[in-house]
Amino acid sequence: MSGAEMVRAHIFVSGIVQGVGFRWSMQRMARRLGVKGWVRNLPDGRVEAVFEGPRDRVEELIDWAKRGPSWAVVEGVEVRWEKYRGEFTDFEIRY
Repeated sequence: MSGAEMVRAHIFVSGIVQGVGFRWSMQRMARRLGVKGWVRNLPDGRVEAVFEGPRDRVEELIDWAKRGPSWAVVEGVEVRWEKYRGEFTDFEIRY
């Protein structure tokens, strides 16, 4: 991916997004796209994720998060763009 702009996104997904395979599905999609980072459930019922990669791949994962897996009902996705750090080697589920 030489020449691709590398970016970092910090997202918060709200709706029915816990207990529906959201984290596992996001990990699978991120790995397929070659995006690195993590995802976790928050106590308030949202899902939080931080991930990095080429801009087009990161935007594709954000678009996926707006739909989620078939059992999820996504009501909103808040996206915060952050400075790329290149700190991740994989995409993991955090507990």
